[in-house]
Amino acid sequence: MTSLPLVVADEVAAALAAHRPVVALESTIVTHGLPWPDNVAVAREVEAAVRAGGAIPATIAVLDGAIVVGLDDARLERLAQAQGVMKLSRADLAFAVSSRRPGSTTVAATMICAHLAGIEVFATGGIGGVHRGAETTFDVSADLKELGRTPVVVVSAGAKALLDLPKTLEVLETEGVPVIGWGTDDFPAFWSRVSGLPAPLRIDDGASFAAFWRARKSLGIGGGALIGNPVPVAFEISRAEMEPVVEAAIARADAEGVRAKDVTPRLLSLILEATAGRSLVTNRALILSNAAVAAEIAGALARGA
Repeated sequence: MTSLPLVVADEVAAALAAHRPVVALESTIVTHGLPWPDNVAVAREVEAAVRAGGAIPATIAVLDGAIVVGLDDARLERLAQAQGVMKLSRADLAFAVSSRRPGSTTVAATMICAHLAGIEVFATGGIGGVHRGAETTFDVSADLKELGRTPVVVVSAGAKALLDLPKTLEVLETEGVPVIGWGTDDFPAFWSRVSGLPAPLRIDDGASFAAFWRARKSLGIGGGALIGNPVPVAFEISRAEMEPVVEAAIARADAEGVRAKDVTPRLLSLILEATAGRSLVTNRALILSNAAVAAEIAGALARGA
């Protein structure tokens, strides 16, 4: 670890050395998800949810030419107010390090960094996937291939509902990624508890997941796993209500010529506007719920270490 451009917070390093549970957290919510100072407040809420579940949070970003695993207050506030922060995935993570540009980590980049630091569990909102119309645009998130290659457990509320969910599940199957409904037989659709698509696997508690993860390792099967944890009932926006909103947002973004990494942030902004802020309230609730589940899973893995 000493030869890597990696700065691990003392609290995180101590927990890892003692085989105590740690949960990785991404930083794009801080730089591309919310305005200042709401971004810092929500980031700390998510960290608090991890702590409440008995684990240590490790928010990850790139600062000053290093991957920082576990942001203290000063670094978090600096990142939250920085301009021109790169949104990092596998392709440009090393560039941000070498050029010393600040960068926030997407699902794919967070998985890479978490694995480098020795963290097995990561909580996010929803993963990227196959975008609608990908048969002509070839717009497929790097998150899917990363899940197939990097051994990190990703706890999410499924894939973002603005994606082509059937195709996303097909690619995950091709990549050999176990997709697990957390206490549900239906693959969740981010703001909505059900997508109408079956979750390929189902697990209901941390101990059962730990047994599955140990078995997978013992068989020499690499790559990660995707947990689909439905948003809490009280905060759900139904699929029937969200689908026309999503379709309208996609049509507008397409008319505006939005492409590549700018697509998802623009769509989320349009959906926020169309739902009068409800989508953001739901987003916050599902991230906090995912953080709690990730802490449970990390604790179960630590107990079996």
